[in-house]
Amino acid sequence: MWTCPDCGREFANRHQTHTCAPLGSLDDHLAGKPPEIAEIVSRVIAVAQECGEVTVLPEKTRIALAARMSFAALMPRRRWVDGHVVLARRLEDPRFTRIETYSPRNHLHAFRLASVDEVDERFREWMREAYEAGRKTAQ
Repeated sequence: MWTCPDCGREFANRHQTHTCAPLGSLDDHLAGKPPEIAEIVSRVIAVAQECGEVTVLPEKTRIALAARMSFAALMPRRRWVDGHVVLARRLEDPRFTRIETYSPRNHLHAFRLASVDEVDERFREWMREAYEAGRKTAQ
């Protein structure tokens, strides 16, 4: 692990590109949002924590979830929560709004959650797979 000497954040890769900015808070991300949005965010974080040790990083534009590396992110909106999981494989599923491939073992799978009920067993499977990918060394 590498610690940025300027902001103190830890990263899997030495001199990893990042925005050197102080972290915010979950409250900042949820300010002015309906309670249903906070419930979705809380449920997703709880599902991630079922997988093992998770660091919750309330960054300026997203709430990142990290093991060794970031494996998921949430962006709360007024009527839904946008987010993504990073998987080591491309996984086709109609619930993904887009898939971006960055390398053979680095695929971002975007989703939108409008209800806490969407954080179901299939979602848990994505989170477990993303968590495992986030624990591995960058490739």
